[in-house]
Amino acid sequence: MTRPLPEALRARPLLFEPVPPSARTTPARAEATVAELLRLLGTVPRLDALDVPELIDENHDGRPYYRSGDTRTFARRLGDALARDVIVNKVVAHLPSGDAVRAWAEETVQRGLRHAVLVGGSSRYIPYPGPSVLEADRLAGPVLAAANGSLGNIAIPQRTGEAHRMLAKTRSGCRFFTTQILFDSEGALRMLREYDTLCRQSGLVPAAVVLSVAPLADEGDAEFVRWLGADIPESAERTILNGEEAQSSARSTERALAVYREARNGAAAEGLEVPLGVNVEQISQRHLPSAVEMLKAFATVVDEPAPRA
Repeated sequence: MTRPLPEALRARPLLFEPVPPSARTTPARAEATVAELLRLLGTVPRLDALDVPELIDENHDGRPYYRSGDTRTFARRLGDALARDVIVNKVVAHLPSGDAVRAWAEETVQRGLRHAVLVGGSSRYIPYPGPSVLEADRLAGPVLAAANGSLGNIAIPQRTGEAHRMLAKTRSGCRFFTTQILFDSEGALRMLREYDTLCRQSGLVPAAVVLSVAPLADEGDAEFVRWLGADIPESAERTILNGEEAQSSARSTERALAVYREARNGAAAEGLEVPLGVNVEQISQRHLPSAVEMLKAFATVVDEPAPRA
């Protein structure tokens, strides 16, 4: 069953975050990558939307290098081929002004894409030219909403005061959050609890929180996701990476399912009203098969009811 994203966000959304082809990839290689992605995703029985990231490297001054180029052509191709909604991510910190944010949103809608995740800069110490995420939400949100689209942001569970940031973004029009990649549930549950309380106190309907997970194959992967900002407890890293590398993906899936179930069951036991979902990330091109296997596993369990207390 295919559901529009706004409906899915209210009831266990399941997203997949593919790696877009590099801007330097030849057209033939890019086409082969897309064809393989479409082939594998066509075998997944339950998928609500694709969540396409924007891959950017920054120099020491915060100036960007867009490794993925403009991902909207790639996103539209996936959406059309799979008949699924597509979310495009945009780092608004690198845009020159608020007007540029609004123009980007308008152009995105004109290109047939209605859902977006707006992202800030990677460092709080760099004076980026673009607006804050809050300001960008206020500028782009009405454009997307007029097209029946959905506005999202990023949530970082381990960041102090994150629930208050989420509340402010919810007031600015954010309708869902995707988290950083998670390897345990403790920080996520704490954030959900605090966010739920703040929404109740403010009389706001909470936005959906989509928990991000990803398979790891080796120590290099662990270092990479740490560089991305993820927190990997030593116990989780040992569980996933100790043993034969060929089995690391399966152990990653077991760990990700446990994290989701712990968060889901904990939220249900406490009566939290925050809608939960899952976003399976492909962290590099070589991880596509293992990421799709993880997605298939979640397709069979994401709708499981939480056990009664």
